[in-house]
Amino acid sequence: MKSVLFDSRSKLTRWCAIGDQQNQQQHRRTLAGILPQQPRRTLWKKAALLVVPQQQTEPQRWEQPRLRFMQYERPHDPVKRLGLVSDDGSKMVELSTSTCAANDMVTFIRQRYCMDSLLDRLQFMQVRDVYKDLRLLPPIDDPCKILVVQNNYVDNCDEQHIPIPREPSFCVKFSSSITGSLDNIRAHSQAKHIDYGCQLVVVIGRKCRKVNRNAAMNYVFGYTLAQDITARDWTALLGGKSLDTFCPLGPTIVHKTHVPDVNDLWIKTLVNGEQRQSGHTRDMIFKIDYLVHRLSQFLTLFPGDLILTGTPAGGGAYRRPTSFLQPGDRIDSEIQILGKMSNKVVNDLS
Repeated sequence: MKSVLFDSRSKLTRWCAIGDQQNQQQHRRTLAGILPQQPRRTLWKKAALLVVPQQQTEPQRWEQPRLRFMQYERPHDPVKRLGLVSDDGSKMVELSTSTCAANDMVTFIRQRYCMDSLLDRLQFMQVRDVYKDLRLLPPIDDPCKILVVQNNYVDNCDEQHIPIPREPSFCVKFSSSITGSLDNIRAHSQAKHIDYGCQLVVVIGRKCRKVNRNAAMNYVFGYTLAQDITARDWTALLGGKSLDTFCPLGPTIVHKTHVPDVNDLWIKTLVNGEQRQSGHTRDMIFKIDYLVHRLSQFLTLFPGDLILTGTPAGGGAYRRPTSFLQPGDRIDSEIQILGKMSNKVVNDLS
């Protein structure tokens, strides 16, 4: 088995993380807008679909093909498809046509496809260049539930001057708020104080009810990232977190086997090139295994459900002076290994 895996992986080009967002206005919702172009001397040099580890202490680990899933549409073909994409967004495999995999991510997760078998079969699949005008969709667009953990980072509690919570508290977002990793965020006229918050997202892989903490990670499929856009002048129950486009998600879902330690990832948010958030998942108060265990005690989690695990310090509401989002702002979000998103805030009528 190991020799087959090694042989199949060695035949594929090493995938690393680069890309550029400067043509996003022209190539909205496409991978073409974030493929490699000329390097730029900024913090976001070669703004990437995914991030190459800063220190590759184990180079052989990064040479392996990753289980990085994307939903997309071919050029001039409005049929949703499922595929694997390389870290730099240049190579892909169409699972929808190469295997018995479903066309959408939630159904694929429910199929309980064996990931080892999928990696074995890569040697027999066509690895091709990504379609030039491929339309990148959110990696999950219609989950049963989107659950958001509140005040789950120590520094976020500190900036609010509130005590560290003893138990997690949750709120919800609606699936209609989901938008893509390159799509615009609409600044709704009803919301005057629009805030941001980059969050690691857990994707549930199996039906989950009353699981103990030791077994909780067995029910996780993988991870992605989201911006938890919030109208601070609305309550969460009245839609402050669920206005249309208030949940940018993506760009891909990375299977949990390719995230060596989910509690050792850095998080960044830039607004108009200014770094606003710089945190680390080790500072989560309630870890992922506990969150899955806790939620499963009082509701059933289904494949494809999303858990947004909290955001570090740096939100606009807690800056002095406050700094809320306005039309024309651009938000760049990044989590180590998982990827980057770039979303522009636009007028509600544009």
